Amino acid sequence: MTTTVALVCVQNAGRSQMASAFAERERTERHLGDEVELVTGGTDPADHVHPEVVDAMAAVGIDIANRTPREVTFEEIQRSDIVITMGCSADDVCPAGWAGENRDWDLDDPDGRSVEEAARIRDEVEALVRELFDELEATTEA
Repeated sequence: MTTTVALVCVQNAGRSQMASAFAERERTERHLGDEVELVTGGTDPADHVHPEVVDAMAAVGIDIANRTPREVTFEEIQRSDIVITMGCSADDVCPAGWAGENRDWDLDDPDGRSVEEAARIRDEVEALVRELFDELEATTEA
């Protein structure tokens, strides 16, 4: 059975881009390609990924410079088992009758932050993604 995880924030230009990149890495390293599907997007996507986020990720060897923020669709949210917001609400895309699980990671927005602050947020995102994949891996082994 495949678990679909949506990583959502308003602009899809910072936190959700970092989360998506770390989630892709975890999925590959843990050989969960057939078990975990990833979706990322924003409710009001920006034109580009925030430069401080690109730099923060490059500092840990992950290149997201060529990624483009995208809009998450109602249908993607509907078919997701877990929707994770990044300190912003997905209420406008999550219908009242939706039966999936919603989690909010309550992360600071890295947009306009210093290099040090963007790195702190990146490290927090990485730890949360690792915890999520520990949980997903445990359920696939059960």
